[in-house]
Amino acid sequence: MTTRYRVEYALKTHRRDQFIEWVKGLLAVPFVLHSQPTGVFETRTNSVKMMAAEAHRRYWEIMRDVEVMIDDHIAHQEVNLHGQSKLKLLVPSIGTFFTRLPLADAFIYQDKKRFISSRRFVPPSFNDVRLILNTAQLMGVTAAGPVDLATFDGDVTLYDDGQSLESSNPVIERILYLMSKDTKIGIVTAAGYTEAEKYYGRLHGLLDAVKASTILSPAQKQNLIIMGQYTPVNDLAESSLRECVANLSLPATILRKERAVGIIPSIPGHKFARESLEETVLVVQKKLEMSAVGRMLPFCAFNGGNDVFVDIGDKSWGVLVCQEYFGGVKGGRIGGERTLHVGDQFLSAGSNDFKARVVGTTAWIASPGETVELLDELRGLIEGREVDGV
Repeated sequence: MTTRYRVEYALKTHRRDQFIEWVKGLLAVPFVLHSQPTGVFETRTNSVKMMAAEAHRRYWEIMRDVEVMIDDHIAHQEVNLHGQSKLKLLVPSIGTFFTRLPLADAFIYQDKKRFISSRRFVPPSFNDVRLILNTAQLMGVTAAGPVDLATFDGDVTLYDDGQSLESSNPVIERILYLMSKDTKIGIVTAAGYTEAEKYYGRLHGLLDAVKASTILSPAQKQNLIIMGQYTPVNDLAESSLRECVANLSLPATILRKERAVGIIPSIPGHKFARESLEETVLVVQKKLEMSAVGRMLPFCAFNGGNDVFVDIGDKSWGVLVCQEYFGGVKGGRIGGERTLHVGDQFLSAGSNDFKARVVGTTAWIASPGETVELLDELRGLIEGREVDGV
């Protein structure tokens, strides 16, 4: 029992989003009650359609009920009693909402794309709920007006892990469109280079496209900022990393840069086990949390896919700086309800986009291709077009 408990808690809990898991659990009930696996032998088209229609109705009702609970939570937020909302009691980890989330309409949209209601053997999944939430967030953030600020993570969000933003990347056209609508753009990356040339090397496709653009005015071309994270000399973080390398027998090299400390494979082409990366992140995170410096300064220890790095600050600081920088012209910062941060790492530990949730609305994507789809969806909402009938 002890071993099972440790596996379930220590190794899995930190990799879950409680809200998404809770919604997924709600949707599992009508799936069990109304899906008909034996229908795979059914040849009558009407029977299959009736099953899908009933499942759709029940899923929609659940999403509408959750939407109402979020509205109630927002009402409690407004009078500083968010801890007493029903949603907070059911999902203790739930945070702040900057906008409404029209989940019922978002479900209709995603059901048309993913055919969730038509499935008989595979219940609504984590990814189904994640994408429904993304759509709902886009609907919510555009309902009250334009998106003033859109910020993006780099690796896995704009381009594949470890790659660069090349001129052929389809996301560039989508970012230029947002800039042409006066949306400010921030690239908030964990890379802490000291030379501008290295940032240009990673992002040259976008930077060259902005410079050459004929659809952007000179003023609009100034609405792009690149934010790297900063790490001063941090001996405690390095010693914690060395301890993990020794204890886990990792073929790793400690990498000390002027603005970063982390571990990378010492063998070309070697891939660290995910569990080893997560263990390293959690050990370093806990040691820093318990230290005097960790109690004074915010920090972020994160799993980069095949490395681990430690930064002072986190994505919330990067987004905040963008909000202050672009909002300063008007005398104040851009609010969280007018900000959209797009990233791929939103789990509670070892995920450096997670804390962006406290300063603005967010969209959780899993690949650069999903970012392109998300921005196409956003464009449809900006232009007032119906999104596939919704």
